[in-house]
Amino acid sequence: MPRKGMRSLCFSPRTPSFSTSRQSTTSDSTASTTNRRRFSQSMIEQTIDAAATIIMKWDADTSAYAKVTSLFYESKREALQFIRSVNELQKTMHLLVSDQDSGSEKLVRAQILMQTAMKRLQKEFYQILSMNRAHLDPESVSTRSSRTSARSSTSDFDDDDEIRTAGDSISEIEEVSSMAMSDLKLIADCMIASGYAKECMHVYKIIRKSIIDEGVYKLGIEKLSSSQVNKMEWDVLDLKIKNWLEAEKISMRTLFTGERILCDQVFATSDLIKESCFTEISKEAAILLFGFPELVAKTKKSSPEKMFRVLDMYSAISEDWKEIETIFSFESTSTVRLQALDSLVRLSESVRSLLMDFESTIQKDSSKTMIPGGGLHPLTNSSMNYLTLLADYSNILTDIISDWPPPAKSTLPASFLFGPDSEDSTAPAISVRFAWLILVLLCKLDGKAKHYKDVSLSYLFLANNLQHVISRVRTSNLQYILGEEWITKHEAKVKQFTSNYEPLAWGEVFASLPDNPTAPITADINGRR
Repeated sequence: MPRKGMRSLCFSPRTPSFSTSRQSTTSDSTASTTNRRRFSQSMIEQTIDAAATIIMKWDADTSAYAKVTSLFYESKREALQFIRSVNELQKTMHLLVSDQDSGSEKLVRAQILMQTAMKRLQKEFYQILSMNRAHLDPESVSTRSSRTSARSSTSDFDDDDEIRTAGDSISEIEEVSSMAMSDLKLIADCMIASGYAKECMHVYKIIRKSIIDEGVYKLGIEKLSSSQVNKMEWDVLDLKIKNWLEAEKISMRTLFTGERILCDQVFATSDLIKESCFTEISKEAAILLFGFPELVAKTKKSSPEKMFRVLDMYSAISEDWKEIETIFSFESTSTVRLQALDSLVRLSESVRSLLMDFESTIQKDSSKTMIPGGGLHPLTNSSMNYLTLLADYSNILTDIISDWPPPAKSTLPASFLFGPDSEDSTAPAISVRFAWLILVLLCKLDGKAKHYKDVSLSYLFLANNLQHVISRVRTSNLQYILGEEWITKHEAKVKQFTSNYEPLAWGEVFASLPDNPTAPITADINGRR
């Protein structure tokens, strides 16, 4: 009877076909057929006996030695012999079920041996995965030279020298990792070919999923709700975003990459099995990782720092997008790709919203404090600090606002509508948007200049602040976004403000002088006389 706990293989003998009329056969051909059958039966018995010798030696239920010893660690040569015997036993079982005259006792015996062998291999598979957690961690796997197949099938291993060849160019850890992966592939190939894929997958999924889940946990990725993120103080959320940026980098470089490589190599013979294993192991953790940016994007916090954290997260995902598509290429992992894409969309929407908030902040600035001497206004300084930092993300912003409709300009004075933001319809969207934001700032400064009672100071105020804007543009990435033509036109505007200021300022000086400036001097001289 088959052993309890291991499912039996089902073999259905083929239904023989007979012709309606038989031709007579000679006695010689009959004897030849009988001899061949006897030889075949003899070979089948020898194969089963040979398999029984090594399989029963490693039966943990009947051998105390086998119970505490690992076949693959004790003797790799004997492990390969075990695998070959199982493969030969599998072929023999197919011969038995294809032969209508085969004895059922041989098939039953072969089935029992196969179940014993699979139980042993399942144990070996578990032991290799468990004992090599450190060597099969995703980082060790991902640093190997390339995603090549594990070192081939049983027929490739003829002696221990070939088995142990790892090359002088890899470290000891990588060598152990390579050998463990080869052993796992040998066992997986054998179990799958013998019809025990389910048992093999079950062991693999349990152990490898625990490694991925542990890795994600150690990276600080946790399940959060939208309400939890909304309730966080910005300082707390900022730390979590910084942690996520590092976690995303490590996850994509080692955690998920290494797991995909390992899965592809161990289950190289079956695309369906490798997909099933990788999906069940990695899908939940990956969705958790790529879901966090979407939660941040949805928060109602409008801290100035949020813009740059959102851009950092967008940059992290977009830069790794090809790797995301490659690692999670299976149909069953499409939800991971969709989650990453959803986060990109939400982050881009958040950037646009924050840009509009920035514009609104400038327009709503209601301070009426006049800067002494027509100096630099705090709004100019803070706005240009913000814009120069944004300019460092020009590549990302180009993607985000490329299809964003240009701003409406009807609310601004016509005298300010010049440059690429109004005249050049072919200007890149990012150039138009930055030119517009600076235009909004300049219009606001123009309104503040009117608070000066001294008209000359109002022009000096505009000249100083516009000169600061141009200076910040020239010394940052803004010069590449706005272009030399924008700078030249605004430098001309500074000269215009200066030319308006000078006659008014000197006019006031001249107005303060007496009508006859030499008279007091003459009187003073005469007085001393």
